[in-house]
Amino acid sequence: MALDTSPDAPIPVGKVSSLIGGWIDRLGAVWVEGQITQLSRRPGAGVVFLTLRDPSADVSMTVTCFRAVFDPVADVVTEGARVVVHAKPEWYGARGTLSLRAAEIRPVGLGELLARLEQLKRRLAGEGLFAADRKKPLPFLPRCVGLVTGRASAAERDVLHNARHRWPAVRFEVRNVAVQGATAVAQVVAAVRELDEHPEVDVIVVARGGGSVEDLLPFSDEQLVRTVAAARTPVVSAIGHEPDQPLLDFVADLRASTPTDAAKRVVPDVGEESARIAQLRDRARHAVRGRIEREQAGLAAVLSRPVLAAPLRMVSDRTAEVAALLERSRRSVGHQLDRASSDLEHTLARVVALSPAATLRRGYAVLQRADGAVVRAPDEVATGDTLRARVAEGGFTVTVAEPD
Repeated sequence: MALDTSPDAPIPVGKVSSLIGGWIDRLGAVWVEGQITQLSRRPGAGVVFLTLRDPSADVSMTVTCFRAVFDPVADVVTEGARVVVHAKPEWYGARGTLSLRAAEIRPVGLGELLARLEQLKRRLAGEGLFAADRKKPLPFLPRCVGLVTGRASAAERDVLHNARHRWPAVRFEVRNVAVQGATAVAQVVAAVRELDEHPEVDVIVVARGGGSVEDLLPFSDEQLVRTVAAARTPVVSAIGHEPDQPLLDFVADLRASTPTDAAKRVVPDVGEESARIAQLRDRARHAVRGRIEREQAGLAAVLSRPVLAAPLRMVSDRTAEVAALLERSRRSVGHQLDRASSDLEHTLARVVALSPAATLRRGYAVLQRADGAVVRAPDEVATGDTLRARVAEGGFTVTVAEPD
């Protein structure tokens, strides 16, 4: 319930601290999981002080426990270890601080860690974060490579040396972060987000050398996995060695077996590319030369054909053929004319022989009355009639006399 206070009726600090302590006491004991970032065991002291941090968030709490609680796990619980603590929240009213009083500390074993990672892997895979169709292709020649790695680490040297050896002009934006321990996840996530927003970075490489499963746990953190999945820039995972497979490998757009392999995957080799260009140039030159030679051979074949080798030969051959046909036509027409002339002469001779004029030349005459009618019978005329007689050479008048 809210306290009834006012500027004129405030309550003492001690009262507020006492009320807060009362509320916290009612919370009861809880099981808490976290990573130990600080561990203080003073010789002869009966209380051990620890700082327990959430690996996925920037949140820490102080944990106190008696030596009798801590001693059974003192050999396996060190700074950086993950533990599960059964503790009750306590409020120290005199200092106004909150801490956890541990009644039991259990180290998180490797088998349990692996089981939790497998559960997380299945859950994230079910959300589609590892699907192949969401993988982004890497650029062939990035302008700038973002590198997230430990400061002065072997992974950093491997990536920088091999990449610059392969392509001397490559530029890097390096972000040095903690790659293990309590602060690793937050620093790696911040570095990936910063490089993802960088306008010149075309690909991001997250690199770390090999280590134990516990050392590589930050790269299986859910927050980091989701950050990489949401990145617009392609991300390459180069964590540990070939057998190591943190969850970052599954969500990254490309998984490299080692930092050296990442350098080879991210930038091309200038020597190999120069050789490939020379090879392609030779192939192109050979192809063009072959095409020209084929076209020249085809042109030569066309030019060697008679129609192009001696273009007037066809005309000459056709001229001779035309002359021969013309001569044959002339002879044929001449023969036809000769036959027609002969036939005409014979027909003319027959016509002349059968014509009245030819008959008159043989001594015959044609008698015509005055009206021009031809006399064909004696009874057609009478004595004394005047008739005109037509002979071969002209005509004359005759008079019909008495018959004898």
